[in-house]
Amino acid sequence: MKPTDEQTAAADSFRAGSHLALQAGAGTGKTTTLSFLARATDHRGCYIAYNRAIAQDARARFPSTVRCKTAHALAYAAVGHRYTRRLNAPRRPAWQTGQALGITKALRIGEREVTQKALSNATLRTVTRFCHTSDEAITRHHVPRLRGLEDTDLHAQLAAHIVPVARKAWADLQQPDDGLVRFDHDHYLKIWALTRPRINTDFLLLDEAQDTNPVVEQVFLNQRDHAQLVMVGDSAQAIYQWRGAKDVMTGFDGTRLTLSQSFRFGPDLATEANRWLHLADAPIRLTGSPAVPTELGPVARPDAVLCRTNVGAMAQVMTLMAAGPRVALAGGGDSLQALALAARDLKEGRRTHHPELILFPSWGDLQDYAAHDPAGRDLQPLVNLVDTHGTDAILAAVAHLTPEPHAQVTVSTAHKAKGREWPRVLIAEDFGRAHYDNKSDEAANPQPPDPIDDAEARLAYVAVTRARQRLDLGGLSWIHDHPDGTPPR
Repeated sequence: MKPTDEQTAAADSFRAGSHLALQAGAGTGKTTTLSFLARATDHRGCYIAYNRAIAQDARARFPSTVRCKTAHALAYAAVGHRYTRRLNAPRRPAWQTGQALGITKALRIGEREVTQKALSNATLRTVTRFCHTSDEAITRHHVPRLRGLEDTDLHAQLAAHIVPVARKAWADLQQPDDGLVRFDHDHYLKIWALTRPRINTDFLLLDEAQDTNPVVEQVFLNQRDHAQLVMVGDSAQAIYQWRGAKDVMTGFDGTRLTLSQSFRFGPDLATEANRWLHLADAPIRLTGSPAVPTELGPVARPDAVLCRTNVGAMAQVMTLMAAGPRVALAGGGDSLQALALAARDLKEGRRTHHPELILFPSWGDLQDYAAHDPAGRDLQPLVNLVDTHGTDAILAAVAHLTPEPHAQVTVSTAHKAKGREWPRVLIAEDFGRAHYDNKSDEAANPQPPDPIDDAEARLAYVAVTRARQRLDLGGLSWIHDHPDGTPPR
């Protein structure tokens, strides 16, 4: 395929030896463009893929002069192989690990009792959060904020107990042969990053740069003195900050270019995408392909239904199953099953290990927290779903999910849909935002709707750009009535 003017400009800049940040909008062929760059030189390169599947696909598309690896694969080859015995160790409950590290009793903080199991879970999550950063040591800001202990002073009390144990756990993980803590892939990635490794290559290509963990960003930027750096991504698809990812493109010191011609969808959908790009204050606008006549309008039989939350996805699964089609859930039903089992434990008077619900002694406490505490508002859909259908019905629905290749419709969160596409897409109702409606104490005194924040706009942009043939805005249709919903020409 003949390269576009934008792809040619990127190749020219690459051949000139520039460090390059390439903003590539949805469907603009970023992997094709990176392959085009790699074929424009005889130099040796390394392509860092977001996951193993992307790396495998890239090997068939890149020339033999380019290694296609994930950051974890590079780390494993360098240091991770020394920990093979620990990687294959059997799983063990977090509370057993915590007990081995010295956590033997519950802790009272404010009005909450933090159980031994909750402390153990928080300790292991602290280590995981540390491993995603570029930090040299574990400190209090790596300790997760537990439900009910969000207050700064309460969190400080929790951190004072967690940090010493987490540091002990990290010291244990340095031992190659055996230890108390179960070793996983993020551990050797962090160990590798702390050695300040040098990747022997002439140029380095970083894919999905907008969702790079700081630990990988640090390794990538440290190659600048000896390798040409090229990062490609879409800042408007930076939707993983909540789990530690960082848009490294924004502050990158290099030539900035764009890919704005989408080959996935047509002009009408590009206009819709640009609405959300404007709201997200993104540095790019898209042009649709006239050869792809994508339509916007009602979709009776969608190939995919995209939801904002896991709970919204579960509600969609149950609604669709009741109507008869074979339903798949992107990524499988494990996370939903875990939530339903946690809810069942609470309803039956048992505490749960689930990290989101671990501090609640009963279902009634969770109901009260979701209904009356502003910090628990996002749990209200889960409470409503369980109170409406019951945990047994939810677990039965998960058990009857169909593998995607055999399903008639796939339900996915927008997060799990990133990088994917379907012919006909419906946006689920949990994207509706009630607080965007006009609010008033009296009908005669309407108040302006709340502004749309960047994170909401970015997630909506990801959702609407998954369709090739037809998009039903569904739960995002409120944007037509919002005063900020019409972007400037």
